[in-house]
Parts: sequence; C-alpha cells; structure tokens
Amino acid sequence: MLIFLYGTDTFRSRQQLKKMIAKFRQDRDPGGYNVAVLDCQKEEGGKIMEQILSAPFLAEKRMVVLENFLSATGRGDLQEEILKRITNKTLPESTVLVFYESPSAPSTSSGRVAQGKPKTKVAKELFDILSKEKFSQQFDLLIGVKLISWILQEVKDHGGKINQPAAQYLAQNVGGDMWRLSSLVKQLIAFKQSSCHPRENGDPEIALSDVQLFLDEKADDSIFNLVDAVVGGQAKKAFEMIREQYRIGEDAQFVFAMLLRQFRILLELRDLYDREDNLSSEQLAKKLNLHPFVVKKSLVFVKKYSLAKLKTVYQRLLDLDVKTKTGQGDQSLLLDVFVGTV
Repeated sequence: MLIFLYGTDTFRSRQQLKKMIAKFRQDRDPGGYNVAVLDCQKEEGGKIMEQILSAPFLAEKRMVVLENFLSATGRGDLQEEILKRITNKTLPESTVLVFYESPSAPSTSSGRVAQGKPKTKVAKELFDILSKEKFSQQFDLLIGVKLISWILQEVKDHGGKINQPAAQYLAQNVGGDMWRLSSLVKQLIAFKQSSCHPRENGDPEIALSDVQLFLDEKADDSIFNLVDAVVGGQAKKAFEMIREQYRIGEDAQFVFAMLLRQFRILLELRDLYDREDNLSSEQLAKKLNLHPFVVKKSLVFVKKYSLAKLKTVYQRLLDLDVKTKTGQGDQSLLLDVFVGTV
C-alpha cells in the first residue's frame, strides 16, 4: 500500500500522519515493533531500503514513513530504485509505505511558506505517480469559510466554545498559520476557563473581546520581555530588543509609550499587592479595572521587583518624556541613555 501526504498546510498533514501511525499501531502493531519513521535527508540509503524490504516482526504488516523523500538532495539512485519497484509492483505487500512531504522553501513576503516541490526528473515522476494514488491527500492552506469552520471545530475538539465573530476575527488576523492557530485556540480555552467565575453556569464561551485582548496582549510579549530586561539592568539585551522593535517598523514613541504603560500597571499592582497581598489575581484585576489576563502576566514582574525600584524606573521615564516634549534631546537617543543607566 502506498500513501502520499503533502501540501503547504503542514499542521493538518502532520496531524493526519500522527493519526495514521497511531491507528496502525493500535490495529496492526500493539507490540510497537513495526513502525519506522525515517528522515530521508539524514538517513543512509541502505538503511532506508532495509526498512522498506524488511518483513514484519510478529505481525502481518509494517509501516515505513519516508519524510521528504522526494525533496531530499543526493538521493537520485534511491529514488530511481523506489520508482522502479513502484512501477514493477515489486515492493513487499506487507509494507505500508507512507511518503510525507512538507514544504522546505523559505517564507514568502505574504508570510506563507512556499511549497517545496521535487526538482529532479525522477522525483517529479514519483510525485506524478504518488499524487494519483488512492490514498493520496493534499493539504492546502485553508482560507475564508473553510478556515473559520476549522477554528470552530478545533475549539470544540478541545472542549471549548467560541462564537462566530470571535472565530472570524481569529481567521482574519492570524490567517492560515495553523500551528499558531492551534496554539492560540488551546491558550484561549485555558484562559477563558481560568477567568470564568466558578458559579457561572455552563461552559465559558470565547467571545470577540477575549480574542481581541488576547491577540493584543500576545503582541505585547516582546514588550514584557523588554520591561524585564530594563528593570533587571540587562542593558545589552534591552538594546537588542529596542532595535528589533525598530526593525519591524515601530518607532521610539511606540516603544516609550508601551514601556510607560507597562510600568504604570506594574506600579499600581505592586502598591496594591503590598497593601493587600491576600487578594487573588481576579480581585486585583477588579480593583484596578484591569483584565485578569493582564494581571496574571504582570504578577510575575510584580513579585520580582520592589515598589521602590519600580518607582525609580517610572520616574525616569516621566523625566524622559519631559525632555522629549521640551526639545532637550532625540527620543530614541534618550531611550538609549535611559536603558544604559537604569
């Protein structure tokens, strides 16, 4: 039996491969002796053929998975051998041979990963044959309604609920990056369940506001790391992070504003935490009119740095703002001085 899995959506193709291996082990190989997964760019050709031609051990079938066999370089002779055996039908009937191809080309300007296609003549012949096989599956990137449907189903499969506007927002703002979407879905479910009051009836549903806040806060992760580096006196690391913000198109005003915002939140939390350290994150959020998710992320820093330290840094940021607005220096230069002397 020949199976061919390929396409630009490596998340769904990889999930399908995992399901197939798991089912084969359950149905055909409970002892775990007859599944071989080979990286064809790394494994020696002799070992690959040995695995393909080997007889099953204490079972009727064995499964051999060849990863990126068609796109591997320097495998011309081996590809010729496999092509000949497929054409002449001389592969062992006891071997379930799975060809798994994933894109290997770098990301395009649109952010999508380009499809890695076979380059040699024999690899192209193999691709043409395998793509016509009964058990050939192509996984293209999902868009539009299909992507939204996938998000709805993915949330359901992980025991959560999400409304249509929230799913649409995820699809529009994350796109077809299924690896990131899957991770976000799991985190949103955990976030919603943890922030839901225990007395609320039913399962908490992910709403548009949750997704918007979560995506905004995820975008701020780099700012949280920058805050940590600044307060921790890691000037070199902070310089690198600021330069990265400039590289991706942000300016000194944005970096300053985000730093000021985060330190203001940390100051408010540290002050309240010192006065009432028995409060839960939900209670802290309610008192300060902040979202529980923001509080949970900030508490790590609140417990790490003293109120006095945070006040000192915040005051220096305010002084920097005054100098910028009164024309006493370039904001990016003043930021560099600030970071280097905290």
